[in-house]
Amino acid sequence: MKDPDGHFGERVAAGYDDPSDPIFAPQAVDPAVGLLAELAGSGRALELAIGTGRIGLPLSLRGVPVHGIELSRAMAARLRAKPGGEAIAVTIGDMATTRVEGTFTVAYLVFNTINNLTTQQAQAACFRNVAGHLAPGGCFVIETSVPPLRQLPPGQDILGYRAGPGRIVSYSFDHATQQYRGHYVEFADGTGQYLTIPFRYVWPAELDLMAQLAGLRLRDRWAGWSREPFTSDSRSHVSVWEKPGA
Repeated sequence: MKDPDGHFGERVAAGYDDPSDPIFAPQAVDPAVGLLAELAGSGRALELAIGTGRIGLPLSLRGVPVHGIELSRAMAARLRAKPGGEAIAVTIGDMATTRVEGTFTVAYLVFNTINNLTTQQAQAACFRNVAGHLAPGGCFVIETSVPPLRQLPPGQDILGYRAGPGRIVSYSFDHATQQYRGHYVEFADGTGQYLTIPFRYVWPAELDLMAQLAGLRLRDRWAGWSREPFTSDSRSHVSVWEKPGA
């Protein structure tokens, strides 16, 4: 039977808010929230895969009305339990197809989460879904990595990501299909637990084409939330596509 929470059930949700993870540090969160608040202006923000509210909650606390779409009930429950979480409406569903009421001046998808949609069709559907939610002149923002294939020598398809006390993370790649899998091993009290999650990596130019097919146009692309220039050596990007005005 398919897990209604996808790969992000209670086991993952319980340990997701890891204060030692750099993505939760103020220097990672604050620039993202600042840029999204600027794009939202006096309008509303829609966060796809809002999770436990790492970005949505501080954005809401800045006075921006935030609505979230989240597949995992376990992750959404963690958000609602946090101070200020009750102010954020969350619709449970797939970010590629789930509709919510109203229009938004900014929609966003952070930290590689576009890759959780494991087919090109689903990723393209996500762009169409967002375009249908945006007001004229509104923006869709995606933060994701540039596929790290330059780090892999010929014949190698596994890339280590993190190794530390209690946790080892690696990724395996299938270059023919753009599929990859995260492999997570956690150790506690002398025992280990293994989890694997599928993803699909996507190139910046491929995202631009999906945006174009959805009626959006590229406005900006940076290497990060602080608007660093995007170059051929950048390992990630923050891209902004705009819905044409009325």
